[in-house]
This record gives sequence, C-alpha cells and structure tokens, in this order.
Amino acid sequence: MKKLIIAGLMCSVVPFAPALALAQDLDSMSVDELYEIAKQEGQVTVWSLSSRIAQIEVAFEAKYPGIDLVGLDINSTNQIARLVAEQNAGIHAVDVLYLSEAPTVFGELVPAGRLVSYLPPRVAGQIAPELTEPLPTHRLSTRALMYNEAAYPDGSPITNLWQLTTPEWRSKVLMEDPAQRGEVLDLLTEISLRSDEMAAAYEAFFGKPIEVEGHLDGAGQQFIQDLFENDLILISSSSTVRASVGDKTATDPAVGFMTYSSMRDNEKEGWALQIANDVDPASGILFPAVLAIADQAPNPAAARLVIDFMFGDDSATGGPGFEPFAVPGDYAARRTIADDPAALPLEEVNLWQIDPAKTAAARGQILDLVIALQ
Repeated sequence: MKKLIIAGLMCSVVPFAPALALAQDLDSMSVDELYEIAKQEGQVTVWSLSSRIAQIEVAFEAKYPGIDLVGLDINSTNQIARLVAEQNAGIHAVDVLYLSEAPTVFGELVPAGRLVSYLPPRVAGQIAPELTEPLPTHRLSTRALMYNEAAYPDGSPITNLWQLTTPEWRSKVLMEDPAQRGEVLDLLTEISLRSDEMAAAYEAFFGKPIEVEGHLDGAGQQFIQDLFENDLILISSSSTVRASVGDKTATDPAVGFMTYSSMRDNEKEGWALQIANDVDPASGILFPAVLAIADQAPNPAAARLVIDFMFGDDSATGGPGFEPFAVPGDYAARRTIADDPAALPLEEVNLWQIDPAKTAAARGQILDLVIALQ
C-alpha cells in the first residue's frame, strides 16, 4: 500500500513539472533562457493592430526556429471585444496583444487583470518612464489631418481646424467611423478636451469669440458638431480613406484624418499623402501602441520572446524585429531607434499627445455626441 501511495504521488507531481518550471521569474530571464522554454511551447499567437505582423512572423521564425508564430491582423477595438468575450468564456488562446486604444486598455483591461505587463530588461533603460506603465509602449502612432500634396504642391490647404467646418470643405473631410474605430474616437475626445485651444483657434480664424450652444460643453464639442453638420464623410475602411485623399490623379481631393504613417505607401499605391502639420491648434494626436501578454497566456515564455524581438535590436533601425514599423510617421518608444528621415522628427510634429486617463473619462460623452450626430 505504501508503495502504491508513493507511486501515486509521483504520478501526480510529474505532469506539473513544466508548470513549476514556467512559474520561475520569466520576466528576468535572458533571451536564451526564454528560447529554451519557448521551444518546448512550440507556438505563440499574436493579435496585432497592424498587418505588418506578417513581416514579424517571417523574421521571428527565422531567428527562433521551432516556434510557430501565428499572427492575426485585428484592429484594437475588435481585439478588446474578443479578449473580453474569450476570457469571460474561460478561453485563453492568445498570447500577445499589440494594440492601441490606451484609454480602454489602461482604464479597463489592466485593472481587471486581463493583461500582463512585460518590459524586456535589455531595453528598460531606453524608454521614457512614462511610456513603460502600466504597459510598455512599442511606438507612438498618430491620427493626423492628411492632404494630397500633388493637388496642393504649395502646402496644406488647411491651416486651421475650423476651416473644415466651412462651406468650402463641405463633404470634403473624411475619417473612419469613430463609433467603430477607437483611435478616431480618441482624436475627437482630445479635441473636446482642448476647448481653450479650440476657442482661441476659432477666434483667430473667424475674427470673433466663439458662441457655444447650450447643450454642448466647450469649443471642442462645438467643433465636433459643426464638423458633422458640414457633411463629414465617415468611411469604414482606413484604406479607402487613404486612397480617396491621396490619389495623385484626383483634381479636387478631400482631406482626411488617418495615421501619418499612411505616407509609407505613397510610391507603391500612387498616392501623394502628406501631413497638414502647420494647423492651428494641432493636426491630430499621438497615442501609444502597446505590447501586452494576455492573462493566462498558453505560451508565456514565447510571448516574452516575441515582445523582446519586436522591440528591435541595437541597430539604428531596430533590425528585423522593428524595421516593419520603422516607417515615416511612426516613432519608436526606444529613442535609440532613429526616426525615418522621410517624416518630420517627433519633436516637430504638431500633434497633441493624449493622456489616456483623461481620455477614458471623457470618451463616453463624446461617443454619445457622435452617435447623436450620425
């Protein structure tokens, strides 16, 4: 009987040996140590806000043979909804999330324990402290006003945001639907939070102080309402916005809000996209694109290895792990990685950097306004 009990105990311990090994402090392990465990896991699933995850997949698998990276291109809004639905159902299938919408991510997902932070030790000192908490920022992305420089070779036709509310630009301003795309909702929310600046810009453009309607809270909300009432065009596809604004053959093109990095495809697509940087009071927003590990990720060592890889190597471009994102209009959180010379340096872009906590507190009200205006 004693032998049977001992044998039974041994059998009960053996299956948990890998779990005990993985319970070590993975966050402090070297890349080589993570790789040894990750090879046993054999796979890692990444949800990415960018289709460029396909390039990361090829480069990662070349550097780390034996690990299959499954990269899925899913926008941030859908990542959030899918993660919550799966975790509520007890499903833990994704390892790494590459997403934006920091107001929701920081304000809801992190406090609920749905995401785990991992900052690779080797890059920790190369990122500004404010970009490491509660999740590490991989790069700063944008939603900015862009125009067609082939149609307007002398510069942006827009020098003040309030121009977009005038008859001249009626039906000629494009953006993705803010009710469906969180980064665009964050843009409008930031405009609402910058009411003093928007009021000053109104007076500079129209030559008189703004009169805000009673049901609205400040000049920023007045701008949003006026923009919608000027037949703002909402489009479901970001690629359609880019093509409509940037087409070199267009004779009277619209302007539109999109990521500044859209200009990376100018040559390939026959576009002439350029940022309208000299706009009063700002052209748009800067916001963090973050990397996070899902709670109860099935492949926690491989998840950390992918995040380490995506932060890039020590070269000026970040090497294969970062080069897909080292494009004009994207800005690495690691300031050892150079900005693309085809775009404005980070310190020169006329963009508001969002405060995720303030945006989170205000975006519900702006969403209600947007829905009412549609």
